[in-house]
Amino acid sequence: MHEVLEILSVLVLTTGVVLSVAAISVGWLTPGRGRAKVLRPRVWGYGTLIAMAGIGTFLFVGPLHGPDMGNFAVAMGGMAVFAAGLYVQRQSMKPARKTSS
Repeated sequence: MHEVLEILSVLVLTTGVVLSVAAISVGWLTPGRGRAKVLRPRVWGYGTLIAMAGIGTFLFVGPLHGPDMGNFAVAMGGMAVFAAGLYVQRQSMKPARKTSS
């Protein structure tokens, strides 16, 4: 069962990375209800990339690593990075700031 969870985790993380790279490079988002809320797709892509790095660190250093608690701080750091990625994604739903020059 552990191997199945690892494979599913890798598939989800890979999908997230591919979608974020598509959003960053060409501004493409998957069709759906949430697409209309995202005003800046490239920022959303960066947020998703950050979130995937954080959740990947959490998963493979924490729960999928085993019962060893030696990497607890690193796993919680991964969760903090994941939360930062979600914050960046939330910022992509706000209009860009206007700069005066």
